[in-house]
Amino acid sequence: MKHRLRTHCLLALAVVVGQPVAAAPPSVAAVPQSPSEQFGDLFSAVQAQRLYRDSKTFADAVPRRPVAAILADWRHGQLLTGEVLRRFVEHNFEVPDESAPVPPPVATRAPLVGHIDGLWPVLTRTAVQVPRGGSALALPKPYVVPGGRFRELYYWDSYFTMLGLQRSHRQDLVENMIADFGDLIERYGHVPNGTRTYYLSRSQPPFFYLMAGLSTNGSTAARARRLGWMRAEHRFWMAGEGGVQPGEAARRVVRMVDGTLLNRYWDDRDTPRDESWREDVALAKLVPGRPASAVYRDIRAAAESGWDFSSRWMADGRTLATLRTTRIVPVDLNSLMYGMERSIASECTALGDRGCAADYTARADARQAAIERYLWNGSRGFYADYSLDDARVSGDPTAAMAFPLFTGVASDEQALRTGTALAALIGNGGLATTQRTTGQQWDAPNGWAPLQWVAVAGLRRYRQDAAAESIERGWLTAVTHEYCASGRLLEKYDVTGSKPGGGGEYPLQDGFGWTNGVTLAMLAGENGQMTSLGREVSCSAR
Repeated sequence: MKHRLRTHCLLALAVVVGQPVAAAPPSVAAVPQSPSEQFGDLFSAVQAQRLYRDSKTFADAVPRRPVAAILADWRHGQLLTGEVLRRFVEHNFEVPDESAPVPPPVATRAPLVGHIDGLWPVLTRTAVQVPRGGSALALPKPYVVPGGRFRELYYWDSYFTMLGLQRSHRQDLVENMIADFGDLIERYGHVPNGTRTYYLSRSQPPFFYLMAGLSTNGSTAARARRLGWMRAEHRFWMAGEGGVQPGEAARRVVRMVDGTLLNRYWDDRDTPRDESWREDVALAKLVPGRPASAVYRDIRAAAESGWDFSSRWMADGRTLATLRTTRIVPVDLNSLMYGMERSIASECTALGDRGCAADYTARADARQAAIERYLWNGSRGFYADYSLDDARVSGDPTAAMAFPLFTGVASDEQALRTGTALAALIGNGGLATTQRTTGQQWDAPNGWAPLQWVAVAGLRRYRQDAAAESIERGWLTAVTHEYCASGRLLEKYDVTGSKPGGGGEYPLQDGFGWTNGVTLAMLAGENGQMTSLGREVSCSAR
């Protein structure tokens, strides 16, 4: 700890005296074993025999006694099956409750804003210490979880949750969560998908630079510290860039044939996900022509994208068995990387590091040109993903086209054409994820809170206010309609009918962090006061 404090003080001192800020590499902690690694055949047996409805349940279980003793007893009687195996597990582990929360009765339901304000304490967790042998990762500060089966801190969810926390005057939690993410970067060199050992091999869409921008601590030392975290995260995403040749890829870096660099989603492991072990094994069996490890890698890469799962990652655009996530250069990821590089350059300028500012400005300029060359579909008039296998940009419109508007990549003309194309995805309940109906949760007819916010903010950035309001009005109507009917805020909605969403690997979850955050942010408007639109969609007005 003394070394860490000394490093941050030196960074701040260097800024004060006008010297360049060196981005000291983090001292990365040893990666702890995941439950599947730790419990081996016992883990596989529990998952294969479907002892629990959700594969994640056993992945989150906590051993009641030393792991070695549990495994010794398991090996002595490893033919245990069915109820005998269940009794063995529940004798040796604390297993999370799989039951869903019960919403409040209609007669006692609070107004929507008050309900969300009251949810923050319910969803707040503290994990300064975690039980030995479990999969949870410790964090120094309190944080907010999404809800339901998602009982830990998640990466990209948290940015949208924090937007709502600010509107609820919970800046303390915003600062705490920024510090938690910074701590993860210092310990592991990146922000993991979530705070479980089984999430450490991947990240999620890089929103940390935007979280850092929500801090109200403007001291030189605090800004230098946040800048160090941002630069460390950038190194994670660009790891391997020096050795990759044109037309090749390494981890999350893709060097295009013209030598420019873009990024893709990846996972450093190629085994079934602990939290979806049974589903991944079943899917790999449906793809006999590919090594199971390649299937698992593409599944995991899709999980890093946050869009797990979507036709975006399917070679045929229809079936999960054709996942090729690692062969796709995604428009949302590269737009966020552009935003990160611009933000780092801006902070380096503000803190007096001209070399850093020049480096990241050049990186952002090169990425912007590469996005225009590879991820802009000029004939269709929108941004899309690029297939490395087909050597062409996709012709399928998806909500990901809004990200270049959100981060400012687009020219005014491209933004206008993209806004026109985006209109085809707008339903009565907001913005749909894609136009394809595949049964996967990140396809039609589902809409998700983060994509509503990205699209609305992006359209407003380019003064397309009418389209932005159409999405915002639809989303708030869908959220309010369901809340008035059931008392729940959901992770996703069917935007064609303003009703609960469906599809995916697990039952529909409520809670729900990012829906709460985006809904409050939209209701509050830019000046923090309740908008007329917000009053129109209240339960009392129905």
